[in-house]
Amino acid sequence: MKHTISALVENRPGVLAKISGLFSARGFNISSLTVGETEVPDVSRMTIVVTGDDRTLEQVVKQLNKLPDVLKVIDFKNEEFIERDLLLIKVSATKETRREIFEVANVFRANVVDISLDSCTLELTGKETKIQAFVKILEPYGIKEMVRAGIVALARGKK
Repeated sequence: MKHTISALVENRPGVLAKISGLFSARGFNISSLTVGETEVPDVSRMTIVVTGDDRTLEQVVKQLNKLPDVLKVIDFKNEEFIERDLLLIKVSATKETRREIFEVANVFRANVVDISLDSCTLELTGKETKIQAFVKILEPYGIKEMVRAGIVALARGKK
């Protein structure tokens, strides 16, 4: 089962290694990990996406809460949340295929961020399923390079 966890941590060296070590020691493969500053400069938010059973993950969350550098842990399992991923993808583009690629980008609301004689680079943000569908549609054109930033998530506001 896929789990998305957010941890507010103190922004200092070694925190990322401690937390990722906790997951790997329990046999969890981290499929996405993003870290960035929050509205408070000395606090970072880690968004971690892992696959594993509920019971083991519950233990990991408890152990995360015990680490001195961890200020707060949110397991989005029982919460409504917003998640986004960022993709940069460079696709082969000839004079003949460029228009088709731009039409696909338009449908997905992707931005063209670079164009050269033989390629174009597109930027897309959205849910993981949207990113995957976009990549699949662009594969026949020839993907030259691709990078994903990883999932970031926040709980939805109270209703």
